[in-house]
Amino acid sequence: MKHLLTVATMVLGLSITTGQIPARAEVDTPEYSTSSDPSMRGEEGPNPFQQWIDTHIPAPTKMLPQAAKPLGAPSDLPQELTMLWKALQSAPTGDPLFDTWPADLARYAPGDILEWRDVTATATPTMLLLNLTTISRATLLKFRTTNSAGEPSIGTATLVLPSTRWTAPGSQPILVNAPATNALNKRCTPGYVLSHGMEVPTGNDFTPSPTSWALEHGYALVIPDHEGPLMAYSEPTVAGHNLLDSIRAVRNFAPDQFGESNFASTGYSGGAIASHAAAMLVQEYAPELVPHFGGASFGGLITDYRRFAHAFDGSYISAFVLTTVLALGREHPEILGLMNHAAQWVATSPLKENCSGSFGALGVMPIPFDAVANIDKPLDSRAAEAIFHHLSMDGRKSGVPLFVYHGVHDPWIPASEAAQLWRDQCALGVAATSNIVGGDHLAAYVSSYGATMDWLDQRLRGVPATGTCTTTPGER
Repeated sequence: MKHLLTVATMVLGLSITTGQIPARAEVDTPEYSTSSDPSMRGEEGPNPFQQWIDTHIPAPTKMLPQAAKPLGAPSDLPQELTMLWKALQSAPTGDPLFDTWPADLARYAPGDILEWRDVTATATPTMLLLNLTTISRATLLKFRTTNSAGEPSIGTATLVLPSTRWTAPGSQPILVNAPATNALNKRCTPGYVLSHGMEVPTGNDFTPSPTSWALEHGYALVIPDHEGPLMAYSEPTVAGHNLLDSIRAVRNFAPDQFGESNFASTGYSGGAIASHAAAMLVQEYAPELVPHFGGASFGGLITDYRRFAHAFDGSYISAFVLTTVLALGREHPEILGLMNHAAQWVATSPLKENCSGSFGALGVMPIPFDAVANIDKPLDSRAAEAIFHHLSMDGRKSGVPLFVYHGVHDPWIPASEAAQLWRDQCALGVAATSNIVGGDHLAAYVSSYGATMDWLDQRLRGVPATGTCTTTPGER
């Protein structure tokens, strides 16, 4: 009865709304078919509850017409999943810089500039409003990057210069701040907000802000739209590639000014995904950047997607988790074959245009995975295992020093995950610093802010990192 009430609430709500290397250890990647037929995928079929859903809830008869990736959906998708894949993309922004893909994208190298725009006029009041910070110039860069499947993709990032000129010796250092965008809508990205103003309720930074800190210290700032053009929130490979290619793009855009600049990356929670992934991928994806990459700081990071999904299945934040799955389905369309009719209605509803301002509020409905899947025990399926494997950075060695921080009382991610990441990187020879602090998920960010900025300041000034690998987690 509880499941039936949950589904009824979902459908009623939607009807009103719609009226959304060193590389890793060698492990065989689980093979998985993208067929929409569970039996063809080697999965068990639906349980009686799931059969009831698809019998009583019809599939969406008219998918919302939205522009998908101009290069087309993945070629191995069945037609019905291709339609669904296109329908769950975020609507076009109306700005060709964000919406269009060059037909000859494959001929460009990662980080090559495709287009750029001076956005100082719109970024200045936005930065003043959101960060209480003045700037001298802001430039929106569009560049070639690489998606999670190794295919050419587009990326965007904003290069922001402080109001005072850099007068210290050497090239001006760059802080790459990856905000916790946590959004499904392309108009919620930092790049779009800085170039158009706040058209939708969104929040792209924490307070106190690394953005403000960097500009006050005279550093250049790069803010990448690290969810990628498909807004694939929480996809680490996409995020890491976008962050690294944003630095390549800045070096290509202004080689005389930034060609030899030191840079460091930072991100918390959703932004931590990008900073962490960039550190883990830089040696294999952008090795030429390693000599200039001073280090990566991140906190509040999920390192075990499998544990997280199981822990909060049907919980008070399960709708948030399921929204994350929707975002991942844009980059990993094999997920779409696991959706039942109820999930398809959700995926193609206005929820797919969610911004961070309302992202967390989705957790009010405790929806179990069984209520939105078409196979029994979906989290234990071969499909889920393949996705968990792809999302994991376990076994990789960071190419740069790390500053790992976390809250002891984080209700969603145990501090033991951060401590284990620190120990693993220490064992691999990385100069890793652990800073386990008091507080929950949000308070931990504030508690660690001073130590994090001090560590980043040293990396940007070229001071070698020593790490805390001879201490215990939490000591500095």
